[in-house]
Amino acid sequence: MVTGQRGRPRSFDRDAALDTAMRAFWERGYEATSISDLTRELGIGAPSLYAAFGDKRKLFDEVVVVYGSRYADFAAVALAEEPTARAAVGRILREAAEIYTDPAHPPGCLVISAATNTTSADVADALRRRRDDNLAVFESRIRADVAAGALPAGTDARALARYAGAVLQGMSQQSRDGATRAELEAVAELALLAWPA
Repeated sequence: MVTGQRGRPRSFDRDAALDTAMRAFWERGYEATSISDLTRELGIGAPSLYAAFGDKRKLFDEVVVVYGSRYADFAAVALAEEPTARAAVGRILREAAEIYTDPAHPPGCLVISAATNTTSADVADALRRRRDDNLAVFESRIRADVAAGALPAGTDARALARYAGAVLQGMSQQSRDGATRAELEAVAELALLAWPA
């Protein structure tokens, strides 16, 4: 018995499609990237897109995970490898300056820029939770340094974590506005001057 293949054709490259979708969402944000934009850029019809990824939201959620593993893991690596929170945050800010301005992909951070370009409460909440999780990791690392005596006892770990997050978010937007790597590296160095001695 011969059975016909159902669903997407064998030539469909799911990883390449995710890369293309990631670039679209990164450049335009969640809201401004339509299904017709995605099908045109992926070179597939809407039924194939839905068969491969589900709806636009599911595709975006998958894109965010892929983005995190390819472009945003530098923060987790720095936090794991550096001996202090200050060293880790300094490294994160310097690497963000490089990554956010890399001409090989859209500028800035997809998780930050996509959140500013959506009216979907669900998408905004999901992206906010990702950013809040990052802040919680920063805060935990800072608290550990306070407990170990690497930072002064009166250090406000929550405020310092938020400060680091605010600088990162600002650097993302500045890169989208055309700031160069050197300019963002200078911002990173200035930001570290506010770190408790």
